[in-house]
Amino acid sequence: MHSNKSQIQTDVLVIGSGAAGLSAALRLSHLGKVTVLSKAEITEGSTFYAQGGIAAVLHKNDSVDSHVADTLIAGGGLCDEKAVRFTVEHSTDAIHWLIDRGVAFSKQDQEYHLTREGGHSQRRIIHSDDATGKAVSTTLVAAVKNETSIEILEHYIAVDLITEHKLGNDDRENRCIGAYVLNLAQDRVETISARFVILATGGASKVYLYTSNPDVASGDGIAMAWRAGCSVTNLEFNQFHPTCLYHPEARSFLITEALRGEGALLRRPNGERFMPDYDDRAELASRDIVAQAIDHEIKKLGIDCVYLDISHKDPEFIKSHFPTIYKKLLNYGIDITVDAIPVVPAAHYTCGGVTVDLNSQTDIAGLYAIGEVAYTGLHGANRMASNSLLECLVFAQSAANNIEQHWQANQGQRILPCWDESQVTNSDEEVILNHNWHELRQLMWNYVGIVRSDKRLERALRRIELLQQEIHDYYANFKVSNDLIELRNLVVVAELIVRCALERKESRGLHFTLDYPLVLDNAVETVLKPNSLI
Repeated sequence: MHSNKSQIQTDVLVIGSGAAGLSAALRLSHLGKVTVLSKAEITEGSTFYAQGGIAAVLHKNDSVDSHVADTLIAGGGLCDEKAVRFTVEHSTDAIHWLIDRGVAFSKQDQEYHLTREGGHSQRRIIHSDDATGKAVSTTLVAAVKNETSIEILEHYIAVDLITEHKLGNDDRENRCIGAYVLNLAQDRVETISARFVILATGGASKVYLYTSNPDVASGDGIAMAWRAGCSVTNLEFNQFHPTCLYHPEARSFLITEALRGEGALLRRPNGERFMPDYDDRAELASRDIVAQAIDHEIKKLGIDCVYLDISHKDPEFIKSHFPTIYKKLLNYGIDITVDAIPVVPAAHYTCGGVTVDLNSQTDIAGLYAIGEVAYTGLHGANRMASNSLLECLVFAQSAANNIEQHWQANQGQRILPCWDESQVTNSDEEVILNHNWHELRQLMWNYVGIVRSDKRLERALRRIELLQQEIHDYYANFKVSNDLIELRNLVVVAELIVRCALERKESRGLHFTLDYPLVLDNAVETVLKPNSLI
């Protein structure tokens, strides 16, 4: 459903169409008009691609205390216990809400089948085969399309949030009252005024050269919230998946850890194994250790990738256990029954984000953040498997509850100024964008990746500041485009990741630095406030 107006009015603007955004839209649809912005097709977000499941207390042998304890251990001493308990206490209701919407979770003997993943002491992962995200996403999309009060704007990208202070009303509370958005189909910026705005834009893994995420994960919400005046927390903690396919035609294809579980070996280009040099568990060491080892080999030898090899196993065993991977890689000319698979680690999940409270409320009135874009305190220094979709659902509900409580008090609807592009022209220098885009992702991968040092981080920061100036000049002089908006956002997020990493003088969770290899006794969050960098 597309609008032809350059000024759109709505009660709630939801920016993002993953599990978090769609859940919030459905929970608010009975109150008034909800507008959902989707950068691509409505299904094209990380939710759709989530293979795992959703962690929740569903079995009689499980308990809230057990799930909380496991999460706190995984978080490396940096989780907010109140946020963890709040999330877990609402987990059962969140799953039942999805079941009521029609999500078909896998069953065994008439009971829902629960699996167990790394870090969990109990079977508590409810799933839909190995494509839980797809089941959740398609169900929520269908439900949203059935709600007459929800307007879906596909192929729209938010440019910036509109706040009272940005409009020059410094005597008023700095409330978020809408957003400028680019209608990609018609190539023009429109203004959306809203009584409440929810950021559900996902993470920022696209800031790295290799990522398991879809193309839309470019940190838009984090950057927009920062520019609007919100603080961010713990952005130095980026989770990397150890084995992503390295192939020029393959985008974001993960090679499951189950391959190593069934005996696949990691090798250098000359065929030598290297994991026994790093850990007694060799290929079966934890994700972070395997990712660090691969990263070290790639940097030490100056190679593009390492190789994952299961070809020593029986071909029929390989085909029956890994049919999807076997077929997929044949398309790229790789027969895993005889060939080793070229792999690199890939940025997978952004554990930090926009600072919010248990109501999903940011530092700015009327602005909420939910899902991977937000920092709730649930993940701490490392995310436990399958807690992320749970966080989307629980905090979508808490945001909806808080908005409902303030619904009557905030009835104002404003006509906002239109986007002014009278001073800009069409660019004839797209090559600058492409070059800057690649340079940013390459330097983040080389200097701010799995293993860091102060020297690498400071080198990265100098380069990022130069890129920011170029991109700012470009943004000021040329019409906005999808690539320009994403690059402008990514360079902001890159700076925030580096500044957070420089603040942490220890190695904890997902942040490993050669200069400070030990863990400090006192665990402190890294909080950046916009005025602190001026």
